[in-house]
Amino acid sequence: MTASASRPRPARRALDALSLPIDQSDLDRAIAGAPAWLADDRREAFAAWERLPAESNLLYTPYIDLRAAHLEDARLDGPLDAPDVVAAEPPDDADGLIEFTDGALTAIGLSRVARSAGVVLRPLEADPDAVREGLTAGLLPADDKFAQLTRALWRQGIVLDVPARVSLERPIVIRWRAGAAGRAVLTRTLVRIADDANATIVEEFVPTDDAASDAGQAAFAGTMEVMVGDRATLQVASLQELPPNVVAIQHRAAVVGEGSSLQWALAQLGGRLVRSRVDNRLVGDRSSVRQVEIVFGADEQLFDLTSYTTHVGRDTTGDLLSKAALLEKSRTYLKGLITIERSAHGTDSFLGEFGMNLSKDARSVAIPSLEIDQPDCRRAAHSSSVGPVDETQLFYLESRGIPPDEARKFIVLGFLEPVVARVPLASAQDRLRDLLEAKWIAGTDGVVTAAA
Repeated sequence: MTASASRPRPARRALDALSLPIDQSDLDRAIAGAPAWLADDRREAFAAWERLPAESNLLYTPYIDLRAAHLEDARLDGPLDAPDVVAAEPPDDADGLIEFTDGALTAIGLSRVARSAGVVLRPLEADPDAVREGLTAGLLPADDKFAQLTRALWRQGIVLDVPARVSLERPIVIRWRAGAAGRAVLTRTLVRIADDANATIVEEFVPTDDAASDAGQAAFAGTMEVMVGDRATLQVASLQELPPNVVAIQHRAAVVGEGSSLQWALAQLGGRLVRSRVDNRLVGDRSSVRQVEIVFGADEQLFDLTSYTTHVGRDTTGDLLSKAALLEKSRTYLKGLITIERSAHGTDSFLGEFGMNLSKDARSVAIPSLEIDQPDCRRAAHSSSVGPVDETQLFYLESRGIPPDEARKFIVLGFLEPVVARVPLASAQDRLRDLLEAKWIAGTDGVVTAAA
């Protein structure tokens, strides 16, 4: 074997590095006046941000592409000090509401039922010492460059704490408004669902009133770090409808306890470049995760979605599904890895990734994979496919008298319905259906017919 052949293949970096202008002065401002433990945590994360490649998994390095990010003029925005709390009543169909607009807290409130039950909903920066354990728990992936950037320089955040044996009948709404040109917002959200508790979160990413795609790009990087106790249940629905000038980087990480269940329903519609990563760790015996993520892309949008699920406990269950429908010149990378550790006897895990290209210029890539260290599994499987609209389905609908354009719409929106049906807030569910229909109308002027 030659010397060149024995060398490990170097990790391939982005075709264009993320152009957000970050330097030592940003770290200095972040640690000024911070407790010693928090300053050390930020320094460690910043060093990792500088050291790590844009993609550490060699399976995925050929597909990372940040050329659409033009953030040279974006600056970290928002105060590092505790904000003034803006009291607000949550909607009638919710037990809580917290809203940030381009990094500034604009509304917060809990229902009487939630307050009396001891639920905590507050800005993270108000008292980071109170959640030191959560901030330093190491839920964020240590090998992810952009997760470490957010850990180092976050300026705003949310704490949601649901006490043991509390069951909230209505969801907590977390709303992020973003899109003002030249702004970069970095946030962390810490969620703790204690033993025997039950909660639902509806997360919304919506445009600010002054968002303008022709005025320059904006950046939004946020995490949701979740700890689900024993015999607890958490449902999270996320609707991302950011304006087309936003580069969004999302990280969601969860540890699930014994006999507990976690459900993710994630819809990606907006943004210019969206990079999303979900890390699930099924630590407790008989724990489970069910995750559905959909993309509806148009124009030249790029969606880079990665999902990692690690089975640690016995008799754990994972069911993960990613779907993308792409119009015009949009692109999607669907990447997923199921890891079954030696301790994970009796695992049942499935990963599915499916792309529907509605234009000859659209591109979808699916890369599901398994890493199994325990052969005693009930199931360990993955499936993927990429292609145009199924002509058999189209023929069936047309044979029932449905016009071709309407038939295609029914097939595409039905393809994306699994996430819509899991949104627990009726008003958000209706809005998501309206958004999908509006995007279909805006993006199908001759494009879908050409793809046939």
